[in-house]
Amino acid sequence: MRFLAALVLLLAMANAQAVDLEGEQLARYHELNAELRCLICQNRSIAESDAPLAKDLRTIVEKQIAQGRSDAEIKQYLVDRYGKWVLYDPPLDSATIILWVGPFVLLAIGLLVVFLMMRRRREAPPERPSLDRDRLTRVLDEQTQPTDSASSKERS
Repeated sequence: MRFLAALVLLLAMANAQAVDLEGEQLARYHELNAELRCLICQNRSIAESDAPLAKDLRTIVEKQIAQGRSDAEIKQYLVDRYGKWVLYDPPLDSATIILWVGPFVLLAIGLLVVFLMMRRRREAPPERPSLDRDRLTRVLDEQTQPTDSASSKERS
């Protein structure tokens, strides 16, 4: 009998902690969970992760939505507690400027290098080896005229 009473008490406590979200609140809950990064998995949102910390973060989000806090307030609470890494899209500030601008700078440098290489290739005429016409004539004459030893063998 005590076991049954303890089980009922545990179920009542678990039900008291669960917050039921409906309609717009449920949609906000799912959107926020998709925008927040799991700090353990790092490449998954807390909605996709099964890590214990992700479950805790989902619970925090759920409770704060039920308390009527805005999305910005919830995100700020989590950033204050866990750092900017918890956001998939970190805000543009002095600490994250390289994340936002870096790819565009690298792309611009790459395009500039390609442009300069193409320009140099167009400007410089292809180098052709200089011909030594006298030497070429001598070599061709030697190949077309029979040699003395070959001509003497033919006469014999």
